Amino acid sequence: MTVTVMDQFQRISPRIFGRLPRNAREQDSRNGDGRPGNARKSARRRSARDRAAGLAGITAVLVAGVAACGPEPGRPVGERSPGRWEITVYYTAVESYHAGSPLAVRGCPRRDCAFGDDLLGTFPEDFAQAVRDEGTGRITSGPRRGSFLNWSHDTGFWLDDIPADSAGRALVPFRTAAADAGTLPPGTAFLVEDCGREEDGSGIDPDACAALRRGRWEVRDEFTPGLGGPGHVDLYIGEEDRPDFSGTSPRYLTGVGARLTVTGRGTG
Repeated sequence: MTVTVMDQFQRISPRIFGRLPRNAREQDSRNGDGRPGNARKSARRRSARDRAAGLAGITAVLVAGVAACGPEPGRPVGERSPGRWEITVYYTAVESYHAGSPLAVRGCPRRDCAFGDDLLGTFPEDFAQAVRDEGTGRITSGPRRGSFLNWSHDTGFWLDDIPADSAGRALVPFRTAAADAGTLPPGTAFLVEDCGREEDGSGIDPDACAALRRGRWEVRDEFTPGLGGPGHVDLYIGEEDRPDFSGTSPRYLTGVGARLTVTGRGTG
């Protein structure tokens, strides 16, 4: 049986911010109604429409103030709040790694549209939920194959030819990062010097951390206002590479007590 996206998602109470440690995710692997769940809800998805409508002036004033007193290039950001930085990651879901019940997804067939009612396709339920959690997903079947299903809190679902950031640009793996303007202004370049530890105190996979440390990060994306928080950056790592990526991949991590170094000041 095919259910609509509205029927399904009205039964979900998303915890929009944060991510549980792996042991807590295992305990929380099902939602209250018995369906498979995902413990992490992305707070990142603020669309270009939201930026352009009403909030642009507020953001410009905030960024200008922060840029004037922001961290100097080359200074370890962690010195401002030693051992308190949190890094999380986000990714693009891939339809072929999901096999849930079919779900009819409705939304906008193009950009510059909000909360449309066009039928975008029928997709596995867990794929549609992953797009809602992470913001983007690559379609691998049917007439939309090769297109991207994107989601934002102020736009709903829409189709695009790229996995889009909040300004409508393509997300770039190991470059695109999201942060609140009050934490790091847009355009700020930085390196991950130390990944910290997982929330349960366990060590982070060395290869996963090494990949983040090789990245040349730039704040090109942003959290939904009020949901990012001070000392928190979200790093885009590209497409998932297996089923149950968020539950099994060491690349899907949270690092607390991380250290960053700013290498270029944001322009705002």
